[in-house]
Amino acid sequence: MSAVETAQNTTRDRADLVIGVLALQGDVREHLRVLSGLGVATRSVRRATELDGLDGIVIPGGESTTMSRLLDVFELRKPLQARLDAGLPAYGSCAGMIMLATRILDGRADQVPLQAIDITVRRNAFGRQVDSFESEVELIGIDGVVPAIFIRAPWVESVGENVQVLGKVAGHPVAVRSERVLVTSFHPEISGDTRVHELFVRMVQEASQVVDEAGGRAEVDSTVAVGQ
Repeated sequence: MSAVETAQNTTRDRADLVIGVLALQGDVREHLRVLSGLGVATRSVRRATELDGLDGIVIPGGESTTMSRLLDVFELRKPLQARLDAGLPAYGSCAGMIMLATRILDGRADQVPLQAIDITVRRNAFGRQVDSFESEVELIGIDGVVPAIFIRAPWVESVGENVQVLGKVAGHPVAVRSERVLVTSFHPEISGDTRVHELFVRMVQEASQVVDEAGGRAEVDSTVAVGQ
C-alpha cells in the first residue's frame, strides 16, 4: 500500500469528529446548523468541561468585546487558551477573527485576544453597521467565488510568516489560515454557502489524523486549566 493510500485510509471520517461552537454570544445556531448539515457532531460550548473531547472549535461572529468579557465571566479563557495552545483547530468568522488574532487595532483597552493565529486585525475596518455589504471572494483552496457578507467587519492588517492569505477584498486580506486556524472577516454561516465550513472540517480531519498517528488524541484537562 502506498503512503498516499495509507494517509487516505487513516483520515478520520467527519461523522467521528466533534466540533464545538463557543456559545457565549453571536451566530451560534447558524454555525451549529451548517456543521450538522455537513455530518459533523456538534456541541455548544459555555463551560470549561464542554471543551473536553473536542476535535475543533468555532468562534462565531457577534460582538468581540462582549465575547472577550464573557470568556472571563464564564471562566473559559484559560481552558480555551490551553486547548488552542495545544493545537486545537479553530475557525473564527468576523468577531471570531478578532478573538483569535494576536493583535487588535482599534479595539478596547480591556479586549484581550486569544493569540491563536499570528495576525494583526483592525476592528470595524470596513465601517459600522450601516456600511455592511455583500461581495464575492475568490479563496485559495475553494473552487469558484464564495458569497461573502460583511457586517461591521474587520480586515487583516498584517500576517506572520506561517500564515497564508486566502482571499482579499479591496486589497485587504479577509480570509487567512495557518496550519490549524482559519479566520474570515465575513459570515459564511449566514450566506447559505457551506464551502468555508467544509474547508475547516478538512483542516480538523487533517489535524485529527496527525494526533491519531502519534498514538492518541491530545486532551487538556480543563478543570486543571481553570485553576492555573
